[in-house]
Amino acid sequence: MSKHRHDIVPNTPVNWSVIKQLLPYMGEFKARVALALAFMILAKLATILVPFFLKEAVDLLSAHHIANPSKLSQIAPVWLLTPLALVLAYGFFRFMTVFLGEVRDTLFSRVTERAMRRVGLKVFHHLHDLDIDFHLNRKTGGLSRDIERGTYGISFLMRFMVFNIVPTLFEISMVIGILLTGYGWDFGLITFGSVVIYIGYSIVATNWRNKYLRAANEADSNSNGHAVDSLLNYETVKYFTNEDFETERYDQDLITWEKAKLNNRLSLFVLNSGQALIISITITLMMLLAVVKVQSGELTLGDFVLINAFMMQLFIPLNFLGFVYREIKAALINIENMFGLLNTGSKIEDIPNAADLSLKKGEIEFSHVSFLYHEDRKILQDVNFTIQAGKKLAIVGSSGAGKSTLVKLIFRFYDPSSGAIKIDGQDISQVTQKSLRKMIGIVPQETVLFNDSIFENIRYGKPSATDEEVNEAINLAHLRHFIEQLPKGPDTIVGERGLKLSGGEKQRVSIARTILKRPPIMVFDEATSSLDSHSEASIVAALNEISQGATTVVIAHRLSTVVDADEIIVLEQGRLVEQGTHQQLLSKKGVYQGLWQAQQKS
Repeated sequence: MSKHRHDIVPNTPVNWSVIKQLLPYMGEFKARVALALAFMILAKLATILVPFFLKEAVDLLSAHHIANPSKLSQIAPVWLLTPLALVLAYGFFRFMTVFLGEVRDTLFSRVTERAMRRVGLKVFHHLHDLDIDFHLNRKTGGLSRDIERGTYGISFLMRFMVFNIVPTLFEISMVIGILLTGYGWDFGLITFGSVVIYIGYSIVATNWRNKYLRAANEADSNSNGHAVDSLLNYETVKYFTNEDFETERYDQDLITWEKAKLNNRLSLFVLNSGQALIISITITLMMLLAVVKVQSGELTLGDFVLINAFMMQLFIPLNFLGFVYREIKAALINIENMFGLLNTGSKIEDIPNAADLSLKKGEIEFSHVSFLYHEDRKILQDVNFTIQAGKKLAIVGSSGAGKSTLVKLIFRFYDPSSGAIKIDGQDISQVTQKSLRKMIGIVPQETVLFNDSIFENIRYGKPSATDEEVNEAINLAHLRHFIEQLPKGPDTIVGERGLKLSGGEKQRVSIARTILKRPPIMVFDEATSSLDSHSEASIVAALNEISQGATTVVIAHRLSTVVDADEIIVLEQGRLVEQGTHQQLLSKKGVYQGLWQAQQKS
C-alpha cells in the first residue's frame, strides 16, 4: 500500500486515545448500555455461585464430609441441601451464566452495530470530501481493506472492552477475596501472584508482537491493493500480455505476506506457550496445596473440587483476557488507519462560513491565474481571459499545454498558485465547493461509469429525475437506437467502470447524464474524442442545442468541432498565446493556423 498521510510507522505506539472517540457512540443508547451492564453483573454473580453448589454436592456424597456446616449450609433452605437439589441448582446457575451473557450481548449489539454504521458512514463521507490529490495517490484495495478491518475493530473493541475485560477483573477480585477469607492467605497469594505475572507477561509479549502484526497488516493491504489495481486494469494487462508479470508481482506480494504471517504466528506461539506455562504451574501449585490440606483434614473433598473449579473458572476468562487484550491491541492498530483517514485534511477546503455561489449570468473570469504541481513543473502562467455569460469559449492547444488543468481549476479540484477565478464576480475560493459544482456540468474526456444499468448511470446526473426526464436525455444524446439494440435495453448493466461499453458509447452516456443535469455552465473536455465523424456531427449538434443560453467551455483537440465558438483561446506551454474567433486566428497566421493546417492535411 502506498504511503499516505494517514499511514502508520510500524514502531509507533498504539494510540489508546481512539477509545475516547468511540465513547459518544455508546452514549446514544444509554439505557441499553446500563441494562446490558446489569445483566453482565448478574451473569458474573451466577458464575461465582456455581462452584459452591458443586462443593456442597461433593461433600454430601463424600465419606469425608465434615460436620461443620459451610456458609452455604447456614443460609440455604433445608430442601436445597440434598445432592439432587444441589445438582439441579448447579445446572440452573450454569445455564444462567450463559443465558444472562446472551441477553447482555443481544442488548449491546444494537450499540456496536450503530457505532459501526456511524463511523463507517463518517469515513465514507470524509473520503469524498478529500481533495483530488489524495485520491490520485491512494490505492483502492488497500484503502478498502483498512476500512473493513477498522469497522470490525470497532465492533470488537466496544464489545470486549466493556463486557470481557471489566467483568473478568471483577471475577478475579471476587475469587481472590473468597480464597483469602475462606481458605487462607496461601491460596489467595498464589492466585494473586499468578494473575499479576500472567497479566504482566501478556502485556509485555503482546506489545512485542505489535510490530509483527503491523507488518502482516501492511503486507495484506499491499497484496490486496495490487490485486484490485491489476483487475481494474484488466484490459491493459491483456493488451500487453502481462498476465505472467502481474501474477509474478502478486506472488511477490504474497511471499512478503506469507513471511509476515509466519513471523506473526511464531510470536503468537511464544505468547500462548508462556501463558499456558503460567496457568499450568499455578493450577498445579493450588492443587498440591489443596491435596495436602485435604489429607490433614483442614479441607473437605468438596473444598478441593471448589478450588479446582475456581481455578478453571478463573483461568478460562483470564486466558480469554489475554486473547482479548491481544485482539484489542490489534483492533486499535486496525482502527488507527481508519481514524487516520478522518484526521487527514483536504488541501481544498471551504473557508469558514462560506456562502453559496449566487449565479446571475454565468460569466467566468480568469485573472492572472498561474498553477504548478511542483516548483519545477509549471502548468499555467499568468493566464487571463473572460467567458461572457451565455457564450461558448473553446480552449485549444497541443498536448500538455494546460487545457485540462483549466477545467480542474474551474471545478476547484485545485486552487491556483496565484491569481483568481471568478464567476459573476465571485471568487470561487470564497464560495462553497458544493454550490459551485452544482452549477457546472461536464462531459469528461474519459468517462467512468458505475457498475449499474445504463438508465441509472444516466439518472446519476440528477438522482431525483423522473423516468420521463431520463428518457428525454437519452433521446437528445442520440442513445435511443443503441439502447433498443441491447437485449435488456436501458436495464443493461455496463460492468465495472463501464467496461462492457465502447468508448463512444460511454461518451454518449456521459453526454446524456450532463444533459439531464442541465446546468447553467457546461464544460466539454474533448467530449467527442471517442466518436467517429458521423456520430461526432450529430453529437456536436446536440451539444450546441442543449448549451444554448449556457456559458460553455469546450476543450477540443479536433479544431473542426469549435469553428463556431464565440471565442477561441490558444494555450502553448501554459501560456495564453492567441485569442479570437476562428477566422481571426487563421488570419493571424500563428500557432492556431499551424494546428489547423496540420489537422486539415491529416
